[in-house]
Amino acid sequence: MIRPEEVFPIGRLGKPHGIKGELSFMFTDDVFDRVDADYIVVETDGILVPFFMEEYRFKTAETALLKLEGIDTVERARELTNCNVFFPRKLAEGADDDMSWAQIVGFRLVDATNNNKVIGEICSVDDTTQNVLFEVTTPQGDQLLVPAAEEFIDGIDTDKQEIRVTLPEGLLDL
Repeated sequence: MIRPEEVFPIGRLGKPHGIKGELSFMFTDDVFDRVDADYIVVETDGILVPFFMEEYRFKTAETALLKLEGIDTVERARELTNCNVFFPRKLAEGADDDMSWAQIVGFRLVDATNNNKVIGEICSVDDTTQNVLFEVTTPQGDQLLVPAAEEFIDGIDTDKQEIRVTLPEGLLDL
């Protein structure tokens, strides 16, 4: 059984394309193309299920047409429409030196200056502006925006799924 902490989100399946089970795949991370991986993970009915990729081809910079093994009809493809797609963290590690923003969703943000106190869990990354922000949910359930600036990040431990940061004094009080 695949556990949620073993994967990270990379997109969503769209509507069927053609009559042989091909699906539109809107991706936010092209790690499936950068890493030598045979499968992706699809969330169906709340369960994470691996699907082997027969083939894919890029349609645009954010969309691919994807053929999954065992999905050979429009009806079977339609069952997967709007399902979230994930990628195994273990396959992405070491793929290249740079991690994608999607890979760190779910990591804990730890304050290196405050006895490694957990600030919260990264629930998403806002990279729509020049200043990238971690969107963090604190243990109390509050939402914080924390700058993802390189000068604040002390280290990333992929095994512990933690990012250690040294933040300017008072930043978390804003």
